[in-house]
Amino acid sequence: MSKMYYDSDCNPKILEGKTIAIVGYGSQGHSHAQNLRDSGAKVIIGLYEGSPSAEVAKKDGFTVLSVADATKQADIVMMLVNDEKMKAIYDDGVAPNLRPGMSIAFAHGFNIIYDQIIPPKDVNVIMIAPKGPGHTVRSQYLENRGVPCLVAVDHDATGNAKEIAMAYASLIGGGRGGILETTFTEETETDLFGEQCVLCGGVSALMKAGFDILVEAGYQPESAYFECVHEMKLIIDMVAEGGISRMRYSVSDTAEYGDYTTGDRMITQAVKDEMRKVLAEVRDGSFAKKWLAESAQGKKSFDKMRKEAKASHIETVGAELREKMSWSGGKR
Repeated sequence: MSKMYYDSDCNPKILEGKTIAIVGYGSQGHSHAQNLRDSGAKVIIGLYEGSPSAEVAKKDGFTVLSVADATKQADIVMMLVNDEKMKAIYDDGVAPNLRPGMSIAFAHGFNIIYDQIIPPKDVNVIMIAPKGPGHTVRSQYLENRGVPCLVAVDHDATGNAKEIAMAYASLIGGGRGGILETTFTEETETDLFGEQCVLCGGVSALMKAGFDILVEAGYQPESAYFECVHEMKLIIDMVAEGGISRMRYSVSDTAEYGDYTTGDRMITQAVKDEMRKVLAEVRDGSFAKKWLAESAQGKKSFDKMRKEAKASHIETVGAELREKMSWSGGKR
């Protein structure tokens, strides 16, 4: 079992007197910046000209600078912008202003392992990756809890890059939830694989398939949605609380029996073989190449898929149901 680190293993004092520039003020950016500030760190925000996040960051009390000016003032630069936008922002504002002994940090290794960004050898290259969305990183921190974090060092120019990464993770709340050391490659490849095969692609396709099959069989779309989509959160909450065994303990014996006897019929050898192909595409860089090419061409196919997905039957039924649920913010 890999060792987990906690606040007692970290030395936040190593960041005293240091300025941290957060490049980007979206989901992760706002949570990192606010948690760091609340933990006593000096934080500035670096944004590209015309960023819609500028006014939000200013309203939250931060000094907002251009990416170039923020880098010039910083000791640590944390890149928290979209993967496909990061290289251009780095090349334009960060790279020309890096100084020996600085640290450049990432929350995802995409641009490093696929050679989109190649930092100079005289700076630290580190990763601090919370295993949760930004709003959860912030809300857990405010509750005196924390989202677990991954930390990694791709290049140690100063001899204390790991200590810097650990201190940063502690200040954003990761030391409360647990810090696991990894590598840029492991984080990136497991993250992309997990998103595509399980968390996003796999789960979305499974819910949609279940919904479609029940509707095709003549059942009410609302019933199909409740069973195959709405209850997913209830099941996953139990898994998050105590693992798969906790979920099986909490459901009926009938449901548990169906789990044991039917699960492997859904995830067949053919499905597993396809998952291995997806992993191979992540590891050899072909997925990254395809996504970067799509982005460079204006995301036309991506936008088409997004539009079609939003207009699908499962989404329209879900929206109508949520509107009627008083406890979810809708009408009675």
